[in-house]
Amino acid sequence: MRYVSSPDFQHDGAERIGILLVNSGTPETATAPAVRRFLRRFLSDPRVVELPRLLWLPILYGLVLPLRPARIARKYRSIWTEAGSPLRGLSEQLHAALTTTLAQRMLAPLSVELGMLYSPPSVREALGRLRASGAQRILVLPLFPQYCGATTGAVYDSVSEELRRWRWLPELRFVAEYHDHPGYIEALRASVAEHWSREGRTAHLLMSFHGIPERRFREGDPYFCKCQKTARLLADELMLRESEWSVAFQSRFGPSGWLKPATSEVLGGMPARGARSVTVVCPGFAVDCLETLEEIAIENRASFMGAGGERFQYVPALNARPAHAQCLADLIVEHTQGWTHLEREQLPSAARGASA
Repeated sequence: MRYVSSPDFQHDGAERIGILLVNSGTPETATAPAVRRFLRRFLSDPRVVELPRLLWLPILYGLVLPLRPARIARKYRSIWTEAGSPLRGLSEQLHAALTTTLAQRMLAPLSVELGMLYSPPSVREALGRLRASGAQRILVLPLFPQYCGATTGAVYDSVSEELRRWRWLPELRFVAEYHDHPGYIEALRASVAEHWSREGRTAHLLMSFHGIPERRFREGDPYFCKCQKTARLLADELMLRESEWSVAFQSRFGPSGWLKPATSEVLGGMPARGARSVTVVCPGFAVDCLETLEEIAIENRASFMGAGGERFQYVPALNARPAHAQCLADLIVEHTQGWTHLEREQLPSAARGASA
């Protein structure tokens, strides 16, 4: 193996903390070839599809990649913006908001970078920029509130794979999850409450999370339990009765059993049970993407209304809301304790004046 070196690195330089934000990724354009490239990277990850490679790869290259990209590209075109992919654009906005928030709170030299698991800017590129900035300590923050092997685990793998190439390894820490962090729950509560204040409250709140195969839950993945705890905490903060909220799982792929109940089935059956107005929030998605803007706000809305629903509301993801950036900044401060930095508000007044 050839190790990456930094010939211009100054060994006596000031300590710098690197923050690596990681999201899943997105096609670079809303076209079938771009979607095919993205799906090839995404669905080739053993964390995402755990089938034996000899069984899965012929299916991937013989059926999935030839048939699915054109249909998925049409879905992407329904949500594409002038700036491009919503997931990438909103992730970049969150990155900028978090960078500004941290600069106002922390005195230590900081570099904050954004990387994607399956599309540009890659985790490798983001880590390379942190290395070039002189970061000797790196905190990795996956933008997946609820731990799951297919997401957070994939971030661990990607970071580890790149660091195997480095000659001088940084001190490294990971944020494994923040599904029950008070700031995260409060940001969700405020987002739903503000939406209801503006649009009017509905009879039911459905919290939809991305699904995973049931087999992974039986084999020890804690994701299902983390989602349930997030939902319970949010319902408590909104002071909802048990009959006023529920949890479901979306984005099923393939014939195997997935976590239940399925979001599409829950929404399709609600009107017949008397629930004709519903609000849907997706607390597992840090920023809006295909799964929220198209699958929930377009496809599932149509199913609900077609089944006799009267009012359907989708609460946007936290995206770059100030409360979201503040929550992530709190996490970073907590997880970088002892890394020779001080928060501005913790400094005595005399020291604040001297450092200004």
